[in-house]
Amino acid sequence: MALVKAGVVVLDCAEPEMLAVFYKALLEAEQTHASANRVEIRGADGTRLAFRRDMGAAPPSWPRPEDSFQVHLDFVVADLDEAERRVVGLGGRPLDTRDAAGPFEERGYADPAGHSFTLRRVPPTAPKQG
Repeated sequence: MALVKAGVVVLDCAEPEMLAVFYKALLEAEQTHASANRVEIRGADGTRLAFRRDMGAAPPSWPRPEDSFQVHLDFVVADLDEAERRVVGLGGRPLDTRDAAGPFEERGYADPAGHSFTLRRVPPTAPKQG
């Protein structure tokens, strides 16, 4: 048995209940925990995310060129256009939706709290460029 196991990815935000609603719908997930300051969900594929209340939360500043992502989420989808419609319908916003050249076919978005994530057709294997 592993000494350390992967836990859950936690996104800090001002309103964890509202952000959990967005990701529950996007990932067709179920809520597994809720308290006054934290909500956890598990997607049908086992992906676990949590949303923690941070009273001083400010949206990430990406895509300013002087800033890096630091952390972002990647989701693999079969149909980019259909997934984009779902994201926008749930309150997400496009950051970079031009079709990327090459085999990855990816598009960037922000969730309602401003955290960046990518929808892509193929999981990445190459290092970040640029």
